[in-house]
Amino acid sequence: MAGCLCRALFYGNPLAGFYKGGVFLRNTGVPEKGKEIRGHNACLTKVMTVKRKREIVAILVLPLLYLYIMKLPDVFFLGLLAFAVTMAQAEFYAMYGVQRGLRVFGLFSGLLVIFLFYIGFRDIYLFLIFFFILVLLIKLFTIKDSPEGTLKDISPVVVGFIYVPFILSLLIPVRMVGPEWIIYTGATVWGADSFAYYFGKNLGKKKLFPAVSPKKTVVGAVGSLLGGLVASVVVKMFLIPHMTLISAILSGIIIGSISITGDLSESMFKRDSGVKDSSVLIPGHGGILDKLDGIIFATPVVYIITRFYT
Repeated sequence: MAGCLCRALFYGNPLAGFYKGGVFLRNTGVPEKGKEIRGHNACLTKVMTVKRKREIVAILVLPLLYLYIMKLPDVFFLGLLAFAVTMAQAEFYAMYGVQRGLRVFGLFSGLLVIFLFYIGFRDIYLFLIFFFILVLLIKLFTIKDSPEGTLKDISPVVVGFIYVPFILSLLIPVRMVGPEWIIYTGATVWGADSFAYYFGKNLGKKKLFPAVSPKKTVVGAVGSLLGGLVASVVVKMFLIPHMTLISAILSGIIIGSISITGDLSESMFKRDSGVKDSSVLIPGHGGILDKLDGIIFATPVVYIITRFYT
């Protein structure tokens, strides 16, 4: 089945013949003497290329990211967070084609809410109210002909603001408790995602929510819980020894379960907006928003956990 699909996608004629001009591959005419007419090599090469890109990015980035978070002062983490949040929020707005004026205001507000968290401003919900009012005002003054479609225009602006910078700004007080908690958040989500992928790919059959994400399986969801648990306990052992074992187990299971929710929510947004990836910024991984979906949902959980260690 996989071979048939690959041939249909990568070659111009899915049946026997020697037509040129597949959808993705262009030099697929008559092969050289002694070589197969149409094999799986092209398909396997593309799959391996994507996998290799992911491995290279992980090998290069993860150690540097660990040192950056653990060794540098808070202000450096603030800069990294501001960059990642702005890019992810911009990707979200691009997915939904948000108007330029609203997009700029949303991105500026995202940076502002991060700064407010950094300086210790705690009445952040007041800021959310003012943000919503200002979005309405901007939309009001940019209406040219008719107010029809106003809610459709402003909804992505507000949702994108809450979904990305408003939630991820909680990482600032988490970082102030200790940089190890940022590593804990990322590692636990990564463990959950990795286990979910390998369990689902090798053992998964029954689909979890096929209408939202056809590749997600029930077995993959179980793998996510197990991966979150394992990663949580490992990080606790090496970086957070004062965290109790039972807390690490429960937290890992919770983050593993909520990581699935983040992944499914991101899939829901992408299907709703009609895109496959939020962007192609990271080779083999998609966009920054694609990599932050689990962390977005795990952040409030870790924030609550760290309140018990301050």
